[in-house]
Amino acid sequence: MSPARAVALRFTFALSPSRVTRARTAPSAARRASLAVRADGKAAESGPLEERVDLRVGRVLSARKHEEAEKLYIEEIDVGEPEGPRTILSGLVPYMAAEDLVGKNVIVFANLKARKLAGIPSFGMILAASDDSHEKVELLVAPEGAVVGERVRFGESEEPQSEPQTPNQIAKKKTWEELQPQLKTNDDCVATFNGVPMMSSAGAVRCATLTKANIG
Repeated sequence: MSPARAVALRFTFALSPSRVTRARTAPSAARRASLAVRADGKAAESGPLEERVDLRVGRVLSARKHEEAEKLYIEEIDVGEPEGPRTILSGLVPYMAAEDLVGKNVIVFANLKARKLAGIPSFGMILAASDDSHEKVELLVAPEGAVVGERVRFGESEEPQSEPQTPNQIAKKKTWEELQPQLKTNDDCVATFNGVPMMSSAGAVRCATLTKANIG
């Protein structure tokens, strides 16, 4: 895929009859309200904060250094989209070798608005944990068996998640700025939101060694 490929990030939401039944039988009115979407199909702003972001499992296919930005890798990441892999730029050169990225099941912030970094469009962000001094950085990684493109969640509930916000809503509402300070790793290196673990279908998402670390 050419780095200049334009990706239209469109998110649609349709409740199947079975999901409608589950939503109607949810234990609280607040939870039912959080699943509502407006008639135009845009994300309901009343959804839980942690569900307004679209965090997905992505497989890193390749990583190479940017020729004009010494701290940036240019990665091709499969997030299960029919358009093919996304080009994502990350400032991870000071912290790990390119080969440490390739093949990993990383967590992609998929509804982040695309932007150019050192002249190349980046269509998302991969999440990593870091210590307070930002001297050590480790990828958040989903276990083997996690499905490429699946949306991770916080906790082990089987209820359907709310529709994520659009990239424009994420930017306008400063959703990430509100959410990010509440993301930390716990004593087991598991990524959490307010202490609730980030989960994939194959288990918890974690970094290698950093505990009580910031996530961004």
